[in-house]
Amino acid sequence: MTDPNIPPPVPRRALSFNWGVLLGAVAIALAATTWISSRDQSLGVKTDMARKLAEFDASIKESRLLARNADELTRQTMARTAQIEAQLSGSREQQQALETLYKELARDRDQWTLSDIEQIVLTASQQLQLAGNVKAAIIALETADQRLLRLDKPQFTRLRQAITNDLARLRATPFVDQTGVSLKLSAMAESIEQWPLASAHTRKPAPAAQPGNSLTRDLLAEFKNLVQIRRLDQGEPALLMPEQEYFLRQNLQLRLLAARIALLSRDTAGYQADLTVAGKLLARYFNTQDAAVASAQSELRKLAALSAAPRLPDLKESLAAIESYHQVRQ
Repeated sequence: MTDPNIPPPVPRRALSFNWGVLLGAVAIALAATTWISSRDQSLGVKTDMARKLAEFDASIKESRLLARNADELTRQTMARTAQIEAQLSGSREQQQALETLYKELARDRDQWTLSDIEQIVLTASQQLQLAGNVKAAIIALETADQRLLRLDKPQFTRLRQAITNDLARLRATPFVDQTGVSLKLSAMAESIEQWPLASAHTRKPAPAAQPGNSLTRDLLAEFKNLVQIRRLDQGEPALLMPEQEYFLRQNLQLRLLAARIALLSRDTAGYQADLTVAGKLLARYFNTQDAAVASAQSELRKLAALSAAPRLPDLKESLAAIESYHQVRQ
């Protein structure tokens, strides 16, 4: 048992903790951290501002340089504009003078154009009447129509219609190639010397040697050459002497050349008559089995069927339209 007279032990006093000091230290640490952070931010802002200010200064300098260049370019542009305006003023004066001259010339332009068209149509009419040249007349009328088309004026509509009608009649006209036919006749005339005659006899090749007496064979061959049997009812051509052959070929050649001249002279009757006689000479005296002679016969038949002077239309409608326009102008 515990003695009641003994006093109880005195409890130890616990170590006291000062919260105020701790809070003060923390506040000081936070304040120091904040100050350091603010100082770093302030330094960064100052550095950034300094950099931006430097860039701004460079931009201002560049802008000033560009402004000076722009001012110089503006001055040059203004000087060039003034020069161009002076040139335009001179050009306007020249243009006005040209317009005045053009108006003076345009007063008679229609009349000049009509005179040109009339000359073209008259030339085409002469080509038809004198030379029978349909192709040249067509080209002339087409030229006149193109000129009226470029002019594009309603007062020339009737004239264009008349030219179109005459062109249609010319294009419907049978075309005779006089140059081509003339060349064919000349070529045939030059080839007559090579055509074989029907009375010409080619020597037959000697027969192959047969067994037997050679003297008998020779006598038999000579007898065959001395005696020949012909049928007179089959139109056998008479033999011609060399002089007769020469005159025959010359006669045929002259017939072909005469047909050529008649063609160029637009003499249809003479042209066809000469070709008919040439065809008869060819059929009677020349070897029609020969390829060249047969081809010449066929060509002569084709050429004889042509007309040396086909009926040609006139250009009265176009000439009448031009004359009518002249009367209206008067």
